[in-house]
Amino acid sequence: MNAAHYRQLLFYGLPGLPLAMLGLPLYVYLPSFYAQSLGLSLTVVGMALLAARGLDVLTDPLIGWLNDKVHSRIGRRKLFMLLGTPLLLVGLEYLLRPTGKVDGFYLFFWSFITYMGWTLVSIPWQAWGAEMTRDYHGKSALSASREGFAILGTVVVISLPFLTGSPEAATTLGTLANLLWFLLPLSLLPALVWLVERRQERRFAPLRKVGNILSAHPAIRQLLPAYFINSLANALPATLFILFVTHVLQTPEQVGVLLMVYFLSGVLGLPLWLWLAKRLDKSRAWALALILSVAAFAFVPFLGAGDAGWFMVICAVSGLALGADVALPASMQADIAQQMQHQGNPNTGLLFGLWGLLTKLALALAVGIAFPLLDWAGFVQDAAAQTSTTLWGMALLYAGLPVLLKSWVIWRMWYFPFSEVDFRDYWEMSYANALYSAYPSALHRERVQQHED
Repeated sequence: MNAAHYRQLLFYGLPGLPLAMLGLPLYVYLPSFYAQSLGLSLTVVGMALLAARGLDVLTDPLIGWLNDKVHSRIGRRKLFMLLGTPLLLVGLEYLLRPTGKVDGFYLFFWSFITYMGWTLVSIPWQAWGAEMTRDYHGKSALSASREGFAILGTVVVISLPFLTGSPEAATTLGTLANLLWFLLPLSLLPALVWLVERRQERRFAPLRKVGNILSAHPAIRQLLPAYFINSLANALPATLFILFVTHVLQTPEQVGVLLMVYFLSGVLGLPLWLWLAKRLDKSRAWALALILSVAAFAFVPFLGAGDAGWFMVICAVSGLALGADVALPASMQADIAQQMQHQGNPNTGLLFGLWGLLTKLALALAVGIAFPLLDWAGFVQDAAAQTSTTLWGMALLYAGLPVLLKSWVIWRMWYFPFSEVDFRDYWEMSYANALYSAYPSALHRERVQQHED
């Protein structure tokens, strides 16, 4: 790889750092912060976030579709990223530093504004990455760069309580808001200024024909359900992580260290899964990562108070699978999107809008299901007052259900109907057909010569 290629990987992946700094606070810290620090009930928090994420789910395919349709001199992907940045920053300011009357509607409204800005940046960014290269493993490298910076951004967020010297959630979230006002524009600047956006055809599918797009390629019908189920399996422990460590393990002071171990293991494991993807193909490498994650999570329901050391081992082992979980499915989606584009469906933005829809729907369901169920099971804020039934139910929601969901995904991905061989065969066939259309006699002579040899 030359210097230009490394520069492309760096500039494209860099926005992943500040964007990922949103993920952990919004999906892990924020529900607990509004429930425990601001006094909202778990049901109110769960329903408010479910409503905001539910609306956000609807906007993802719409924004993806519009992003394919709109053209500008600076590039359609770049235009939407520029529009989404100020909206995201304003939403975060009010969400992370709440002022005035803070109730369920406040949480719903500013969550929705934040998610809208996030979608305007992230959907075009992911679609842009799918269009940057036609190389099968080059797409994996771009996905790995994006997700590698994302994991580093998550590690930075985890480190904030240590850097600020305060364990208070309000201090951490306020510091995060200050950082994002600078980091988000600065990380986007190199990509927007120096990276080239490929010119695309002006064809696009009507929004009502989304179903036709999904039926245009057999692999997409298998990948999207598997990705959604796996996202739900990941969202449940992410939503319940702080509560699990606080009430089941009863070691709330270990939250930051345990998260650090998990995400640093993800960074270390990323090169391994890229190496395996080149030798076993992407779907098999992802399936092996899921098997590793299931093996680790199977022991979680048997943990109890004081078992933070064993849980740290589980975080390290399951964290190794994280790199494959975030990089390989997106790379597979990019491969399929490229083929569909060549077949006359140039709607990469819409496809990644559907991808975002499934991601957020899974996160919304995790909060909307887990928190009310815990409330119904008798969850209370006092860790010492929890019943054994409540703790056992939390452990099953945290790990038992994800193990079942991931087991189904493993079965689907092990026999995934799309590999590097299919990818290369398609492009070789497309090249041969194009050559035959332009020079039929020359291609005929070439084939005859190959037959005689």
